[in-house]
Amino acid sequence: MKNMRRLGYVAGLLGLATVIALVIHQGWSTIFSAIGHAGWRLLWLLPFHVLPLLLDVIGWRVLLARRDPHRQATIPVLFWIAAIREACNRLLPVANVGGEIIGIRLIRWRGIDSAVAAASVIVEVLLSLVNLYLFAVLGMVLLIELTHSISIPRSILLTLIASLLVPVVLIVLLRHGKVFSRLEIFAEKLLGGRSRLSKLIDGSRLDMEIRILYGRPGRLLVACIWQFLGLLVGSFESWLALRLLGYPVSVWDAIAIEAVTQALRQLNFVTPAGLGTQEVGLVLFGNMIGLPPDASIALSLVKRMREITFGVPALISWQWAETRKLRTEWRSSTSPDLSNTRNV
Repeated sequence: MKNMRRLGYVAGLLGLATVIALVIHQGWSTIFSAIGHAGWRLLWLLPFHVLPLLLDVIGWRVLLARRDPHRQATIPVLFWIAAIREACNRLLPVANVGGEIIGIRLIRWRGIDSAVAAASVIVEVLLSLVNLYLFAVLGMVLLIELTHSISIPRSILLTLIASLLVPVVLIVLLRHGKVFSRLEIFAEKLLGGRSRLSKLIDGSRLDMEIRILYGRPGRLLVACIWQFLGLLVGSFESWLALRLLGYPVSVWDAIAIEAVTQALRQLNFVTPAGLGTQEVGLVLFGNMIGLPPDASIALSLVKRMREITFGVPALISWQWAETRKLRTEWRSSTSPDLSNTRNV
């Protein structure tokens, strides 16, 4: 775990150095002049981001609906949890998995069974991988159509094809294997018997809940559609930001560069916030549709400002909720002792 964290820090520093080098190379004055031209109008990106995130949440709720008969996980609650998950994965060095673990913990607070909560998050993440692949393919097709060429770098095409193996293998393993049961056994052997961690995994129940979700293809399809709509709507952030920066592009251009850049960022999951990867991707693919490099970097910086402005309050609310819960648990644990003291 420590080695993974160190790798994240190193990758983050290298990514930050790449961003700084690109800004200096393209001319920081031109880039920040474009951002200054947009000014306070860029704040429109904050309420706009609510829509794609909400579409993702609706898809997540579809997966939870049957296993949450009392509707404890409402759309507003799931939206709050989804905002925290996104903020953790994009702003913290957690290799794009820390947010999901926190999300499972927060759903359990609503009285949802831990295996049900974990299964919904795991399947939702798997569907998001499938959707990201489909979205990337759509982006590639649009780039070829818009540029009237097939000059997309071969290395990127090969990487995209190879990455298809990841969701395919995961789908097969989770559908037919006993992945988490075996992880539970491995944890017991590693830790020398049952431990708090191995009890938390409860592999057999988690495998069963995942298979229950697999047995409802209609729900999986509906959740997948909501997620894909979220990706499409999210690409309008690039369209709006570029218009505000003074570089108007078509809707198809915005979808194309958003799709392929998101795919690159997902592939480089080790680097926190995709530092460097997002900037290089936007410069590379933006150039293919005639977008100047300084405009691509300005777009990337604006998207990062939106991530920070939207994500930091979510992280603060999470810490506030954690603190409040700890205080409640501490009071409940000490209240019997106080009552016994009074009786004496």
